Amino acid sequence: MALILVRGENNSKLLSAISDIEKHGNLNLDTKPKVVDASFADSLVESILNSKLKTKSNVATAFFVKEDTTLSILQVKKIHPPAHVVVVSDEYDGYAKLENLLENAPDFQGYRSNKAKNDGMIDYTIKGKQRHIKNEKLNSYIKK
Repeated sequence: MALILVRGENNSKLLSAISDIEKHGNLNLDTKPKVVDASFADSLVESILNSKLKTKSNVATAFFVKEDTTLSILQVKKIHPPAHVVVVSDEYDGYAKLENLLENAPDFQGYRSNKAKNDGMIDYTIKGKQRHIKNEKLNSYIKK
C-alpha cells in the first residue's frame, strides 16, 4: 500500500486530481480520502523535496492506494492532475506522523469512486438472485 498526499487551491481541484489518479493513473483507493491540514501538508512536502515551495496550498487530503509505492509513483508521473500529488514513502520522516493523523481525520467531503464495486458483470438470467460473472479480460483494453 502506498500513501498519497494531494494538495491544492480548492476542493474541486483535489476531487478532480483524485478522479484522475483513479481513472487515468489506474490506481485503486484502499481508504477514503481524509482531510489534512494544509500547512502540515506543505511542511511535509518541503521536507520531502528539501526545498521551499513556490506556492502554499489552501486544502489537502491524503489516502492509501492498494498498489505499492514504486508502481504508484510511476502511474502518478503519467497523469497531469490539477493539484500537486505526492506519493509519500515510508522512508520519509513524516510518513508515520501523517499515518497517525489519518486515523482520526474526518473524511474529505464530495469524493465518490467511479470504479465498480463488484467483480464483473451481473448475470440477470437467474430469477431472484444476482450472480456476478468473473471476467479477467474486463479491463484487458487498458495498457500496462
